[in-house]
Amino acid sequence: MRKTQLFLIFFISIQISFAQQPQKPNAVEIYNQIQKLNFLGSVLYIAAHPDDENTRLISYLSNEVNARTGYLSLTRGDGGQNLIGSQLRELLGVIRTQELIEARKIDGGEQFFSRANDFGFSKNPDETLKIWDKDKVLADVVWTIRKFQPDVIINRFDHRSPGTTHGHHTSSAMLSVESFDLTNNPKIYPEQLEYVNPWQVKRQFFNPSWWFYGSQEKFDAADKSKFTTLETGVYYARTGKSNQEIAALSRSRHQSQGFGSTGSRGNETEYLEPINGEKPKDRNNLFDGIDTTWNRVKNGKPIGELISKIITNYNFNNPSASIPDLVSAYDMIQSLEDTHWKDLKSDAIKNIIASSAGLYLEAVAEEQEATPGSTIKLNLEAINRSSVEMQLTGLTSLPDNKTTVKYKLFLKNNNDQRLKLEIELPETMEYTQPYWLKEKASVGMYTVSKQEIIGIPDIIRDVKVVFNVKINGIEIPFERTVVYKYNDGVNGEMYNFLDIVPEVTTSILEKVLIFKDNKSKLVPVKVRAGKDGIKGDLQLELPKNWIVSPKLIPFSLDKKGMEQTFYFEVTPPSNFEEAIAKSVVIINNQRFDKDETVIDFAHITKQMVLKSAESKFLKIDLKTSGGAIGYIMGAGDEVPESLAQMGYKVTILKPEEITPEKLDSFAVVITGIRAYNTVNALANKQSILFDFVKSGKTMIVQYNTNGKLITDQIAPYPLKPSNDRVTEENAKITFLAPNHPVLNIPNKISTKDFEGWTQEQGLYYPNQFDSAFTPIISSHDKGESGKNGALLVAPYGKGYYIYTGLSFFRELPEGVPGAYRLLSNIISLKQPIEAPKQELKN
Repeated sequence: MRKTQLFLIFFISIQISFAQQPQKPNAVEIYNQIQKLNFLGSVLYIAAHPDDENTRLISYLSNEVNARTGYLSLTRGDGGQNLIGSQLRELLGVIRTQELIEARKIDGGEQFFSRANDFGFSKNPDETLKIWDKDKVLADVVWTIRKFQPDVIINRFDHRSPGTTHGHHTSSAMLSVESFDLTNNPKIYPEQLEYVNPWQVKRQFFNPSWWFYGSQEKFDAADKSKFTTLETGVYYARTGKSNQEIAALSRSRHQSQGFGSTGSRGNETEYLEPINGEKPKDRNNLFDGIDTTWNRVKNGKPIGELISKIITNYNFNNPSASIPDLVSAYDMIQSLEDTHWKDLKSDAIKNIIASSAGLYLEAVAEEQEATPGSTIKLNLEAINRSSVEMQLTGLTSLPDNKTTVKYKLFLKNNNDQRLKLEIELPETMEYTQPYWLKEKASVGMYTVSKQEIIGIPDIIRDVKVVFNVKINGIEIPFERTVVYKYNDGVNGEMYNFLDIVPEVTTSILEKVLIFKDNKSKLVPVKVRAGKDGIKGDLQLELPKNWIVSPKLIPFSLDKKGMEQTFYFEVTPPSNFEEAIAKSVVIINNQRFDKDETVIDFAHITKQMVLKSAESKFLKIDLKTSGGAIGYIMGAGDEVPESLAQMGYKVTILKPEEITPEKLDSFAVVITGIRAYNTVNALANKQSILFDFVKSGKTMIVQYNTNGKLITDQIAPYPLKPSNDRVTEENAKITFLAPNHPVLNIPNKISTKDFEGWTQEQGLYYPNQFDSAFTPIISSHDKGESGKNGALLVAPYGKGYYIYTGLSFFRELPEGVPGAYRLLSNIISLKQPIEAPKQELKN
């Protein structure tokens, strides 16, 4: 039976740099790592999404208690909105995955995930667990616990309060509680036991906060006599930061959610309510009664004694003085029978030895991308910046695990060694991409077929070099992932990882293409070479009743990285139809059909996502009218691109460009999602925008959350966004104003136009609005009353002001025909009646 430890992460550094750069701990950080080496206790924090975690508690447990601390986020945050770009769904999940990984680098925790797909807001756990596939997510929770082997589990949410918060939240706690009695039973998910052992958690807690009680006053008055209390307002004198300041830096990594946080200082208490297992007698000690010393491991006592000696004798001016004892401790760890702690502490102590010696080992590819079967050239660097004698004895290349070179190279103090190495990549090498996106997913679950990789947080990168270094007679393997680096004129040394890419990628540049009549369109298709000398044929595949000309286009790209765009003429069928178009490259009878998307933000590691090179083509009954549109971006969305597809001329308006003269050229102004939450400058432009409407134009405002509005006057009449939403995307629609032009001109809207919507119908509907507004539609989730604020239309002066919480930002990029038809009608509104008096309407 194979017992392997997977995805070890050991970061304690609280410095922030570009995400890809290697960590270079200072003497204080090395000392903290050695202290952590002597603590054998683990805590697993469990919640539903990126941002649910309590970074103050994670930082405290990792940096003050020195516990191995993990965060299991059941989802990767795919269902939320994006404040830094237009990426949504799985691409947003990739961004938020990396933000969590960066957060853990700061607060000292480790990151894990289940296969659950964040499908959007859910009002109760019954719905959540049905869409997620409860058994699979529960299996993933059990799997993570068996791998991580926590002594303690802490739930962010209360398993006893379904319906009071996001259904994902309650579900995460319910699954955690259910797993407590399952993880030590070998009959439960026995297929996991090829890789892990059964494990029994000692105790489980719920981490309450004031918002579970409704207010800080109620929480302060609540009986907490049975709670475990932790004083987390610690000041770390050696680093000059409070625990809360570290936690704020960690939380501020969630940039796509706008969760920049200001650090605080002073006393602070976290409360933990016992819900399962043994209760600690000492209410201030989470690990009371649990042996967290090396004594818990057979033959571990001498190791603990030696590490204690290292801590006592540690020289902050010369960390390398600890290396002889550290190497001895490493050697002793290799003899342990307990593979769990052996693997964890071996990896940790190797990092400490390298940091103490200033031992810098690096494998840099000459190019950032390579294809399977190719040979890559590496530049290696090895330097020992201490007086400790070291010898490089060999190099091992991965993934083939073949010893490529043997050496007897002495690494003298501060003598930089530069070496060359070539690695031949296997023909079967998998492309670099998020592994959870390789297989077809369902609405609620990602598909990961290999049990052993479930939950790994990051992209799996297999191209590595192992530097075998002999120190004090002990050979120690130091594994380094191959990177690519370059010098940036502004930012200096920049790092990326080596990516394994297809020989050629292709993409249809329009992800949704609309045909309103029988006229043909030219469809641009891009081809990009992953290596030199690419020759092949490009095809655009569509159903037979779609006419594509030419059938294929021969092409030749001489150099790696070259791109060329080709055009196919596509004629739609006479009937209304949706079709999936596929771009395919044929080289020597081999099909290449991957579309490469690169996500590159400074605060996270650069990501490459490979998806099927597809686009949705729509022959739909769509009539449009109206003039030019000015679009004011809020949080990221792709609505402007969709408007252009409909045939509108769209101009992105910056807030400073909003002047009467500038607006005069537009018939319609549209604000992007959450514009009144994120664009502060709009507060000073409202009078100009309202005058624009009064003059006879149309203003369309898409949804805003009900918190942190930049102005109370987002409309010319009273209107208040609420938490009302309809999460069931196919909820029955009732027309409240069936004769209103917005449902009839130029397209006749029926309930059929609301079929096939994705994720949710809409969100943050106003529940108080002036009588000037006409509510157009009503719908509701199961068991609820009608929500009437989805689409509100009000005449103002000679024009129209429209507020909508309908999720156009999701439906349009997904090619939902009815969303295009309804939005066309909204844009086309003309000649309103005189506005009625102002009056609040519930």
